[in-house]
Amino acid sequence: MGSMKKKFKKVLPLVATTVLATTALTTQTFFTDGQAQKVEAKESSMEQVKQNNPTWLAGDHHIHSEWSVGWDNTTNPPTPIRAGDAIYPIVKNAEKAKEYGLDWVMTTDHGGPNHSKVNLEQAYPELLKAREEVPEVLQFFGMEFDTPAADHSTLMIPKGENESEILYGIESQFNKRDPYPNDGSRDTESTMIDALNYMLKLDKDQQPIHIAHHPSRSAKGDGEWGQDTPEEFRNWNDLAPNISIGMEGAPGHQAAALNPDGTLDTKGARGSYGNYPTMGGFDQMAAKVGGLWDSMLGEGRHWWITATSDSHVNWRDGGSDFWPGEYAKTYIKAEKDYKDIMDNLRNGNVFVTTGDLISELDVKVQAGGKSPLFAKSKGNSASLGETLTIPGKSKDVTVTIRLKDPEAANSNGDTPQVKRVDLIMGEVTGAVNDRSSATNPTTKVVKRFTEKDWKQDGEYIEMTYTLENVEKDSYIRLRGTNTDQLEPAVDPRGEDPWTDLWFYSNPVFIKTAK
Repeated sequence: MGSMKKKFKKVLPLVATTVLATTALTTQTFFTDGQAQKVEAKESSMEQVKQNNPTWLAGDHHIHSEWSVGWDNTTNPPTPIRAGDAIYPIVKNAEKAKEYGLDWVMTTDHGGPNHSKVNLEQAYPELLKAREEVPEVLQFFGMEFDTPAADHSTLMIPKGENESEILYGIESQFNKRDPYPNDGSRDTESTMIDALNYMLKLDKDQQPIHIAHHPSRSAKGDGEWGQDTPEEFRNWNDLAPNISIGMEGAPGHQAAALNPDGTLDTKGARGSYGNYPTMGGFDQMAAKVGGLWDSMLGEGRHWWITATSDSHVNWRDGGSDFWPGEYAKTYIKAEKDYKDIMDNLRNGNVFVTTGDLISELDVKVQAGGKSPLFAKSKGNSASLGETLTIPGKSKDVTVTIRLKDPEAANSNGDTPQVKRVDLIMGEVTGAVNDRSSATNPTTKVVKRFTEKDWKQDGEYIEMTYTLENVEKDSYIRLRGTNTDQLEPAVDPRGEDPWTDLWFYSNPVFIKTAK
């Protein structure tokens, strides 16, 4: 019965979309030139607003194209097979990203023997064409790095004249799968440290962003880490805190339980996490209160989380992926400009969501008893990624949360509603002695907001909470859901991802006067 319902549900949005599209076309036919110009002006004015003011810009930094190739190993060296792994042209990904409401994306093709040349000579020229054809979507160049001694990761290259050469320099020298023949000698932690040192020597405006992908997909169990370990994350972030800035909180491949007809595959694992499952679609490293992420934040680290599609092959075409923006979105508060987006990603002015549960999340943390204007003018106010310094006498901290729960249907034709928002707080106690530590026992949910605790004005929901007598260096972060789960449950195989939606903010740090 569940699969029948699913199938029916999938058909409706398609019919509705067709009717709407037809109506739009019909209406457009009767437009006068003046009216048509008004519509164009409205669209362009929205773009101008985004380009000149910080707004929440949705994006995805983990998208594969046909240049994530297969390999013909009968030749010497092996020959790349276009679309051998992921199948879509870069421009198609950009068009779909635009369709699903993204402002920025990144192409991340992974490697193999001499793949650095594939990226340089074949993928990059196609990216330049896609930028021209879909100018509304800012398109970064980068790759899914085959990280030495670890799982995959994002390398996001700042846009510039020599962006392709910068990536080539890193991939050709440090990507563990690039050499041919490959004796495995690059697959060491020391090679990764060498790679980060190389990136640090680049001019500051050329330094990439590095983010770990699907960090515990290879984990054997609960807290039994696989290719990515807490020690590695700490080593990378210690050496290059402005480059190695975080990990995917919500990995891609979230459509693994969807069949092409919209029914559910009972064997499909969200995220393709075949060993230990995701939790509400999020990696265990991020989803557990007091877990690995909180352990990193408890050291005062700027270690952020993101959400991506990891798109290779869409579920409608028999794959396990959503289109960029169809399900997961990483929102960055920035001007619609390549540099500003990267700067604010580095600074953690970021929240993530699945299923379009929310589309804006503004958080203000300020010293209690001060007017908002005074607090801001004295630097006693902070938002996502920032640090609030509490003045000497004041100990109370007020947290104000304003989010947008959009009325528009998501890509599945649903209009999910936020049922609960959790305010999570932990202490910042400094560097851990055990670098494999993956717990922060001080972290807990300090307030659970439900409808009775907030004010709603149309699509906007606002709530306030006062943290009384804050005497220790701390951080707060937020999450919310459309479910009744107090904590995100382990995702069963065959789960419909659209029924289990969550959003997470990155943290705000609180520094007390010592």
